[in-house]
Amino acid sequence: MKIIGIGDNVVDIYQDRNEMFPGGNALNVAVLAKQNGAESAAFIGIVGTDVEGDHILDSLNKNLIETSHVRRAVGESGKAYVDLNVEGDRIFIKSNKGGVQAKLKLNLSVDDYEYIKAFDVVHTSIYSHLEEELPLLKQHLPVSYDFSNHFTTELLEKVCPHIQFAFISGSDFTEVELEEIFLKIHGLGTPFIIITRGSKGVIMSHHNKRYKQGIEEANVIDTLGAGDSFIAGFLTNHFNGFTIEESLKAAAQIAARTCEVNGAFGYGRQLTF
Repeated sequence: MKIIGIGDNVVDIYQDRNEMFPGGNALNVAVLAKQNGAESAAFIGIVGTDVEGDHILDSLNKNLIETSHVRRAVGESGKAYVDLNVEGDRIFIKSNKGGVQAKLKLNLSVDDYEYIKAFDVVHTSIYSHLEEELPLLKQHLPVSYDFSNHFTTELLEKVCPHIQFAFISGSDFTEVELEEIFLKIHGLGTPFIIITRGSKGVIMSHHNKRYKQGIEEANVIDTLGAGDSFIAGFLTNHFNGFTIEESLKAAAQIAARTCEVNGAFGYGRQLTF
């Protein structure tokens, strides 16, 4: 299968380690898919002209991610600052709000769309601000969208008619709330809904048929990126022809492996300032 991620990219700066790692949902999914069975993967986004941007592109190139349609814009790349809480879990402290990405809108050109058509699925996220592009993207290939846990009813109504796969972070949802979300999103036209629930595993609905997948054992070092790994694992296996159950199982295994390294897929670089 061939996958393209479009939109958000950052460096996650681990303050306790004085180290930065490439990240961002759309970028992570492309890389992790390529590492776990995708024939090819590409990324389109806006990257700053700083050392962080250089590291992002270098990491993509080393993972054989196609970057021919990446834009570089004068300014800071996206930066998210991460630290350890008292339980030893990594938490986000602050960010520069996407850096130069917040000042420039990613507008897809005719050339971009011709390029995108060669892929089997496109993945983007709430942090990529591509909502206006979704109706046209849908005409070319299936769209996967990560809502994280920050969605609103208004956003669901704007996005869901144009996507095939909705991913949501929902560890705090009650059973009643889960059912309400499934009914709402299916009613808007999205056939696949996958809700990740942290240690509770995953619950999925496909045309109102429910599936559950537990977490896999791991020697946990860093949970950041586990959700992105699950998305990449599910999409890769699904488009490679595996069943829903097989794809969910493989995705859980890939997410577990991600928890055993720092960063979503490694490639840390020590800060020199």
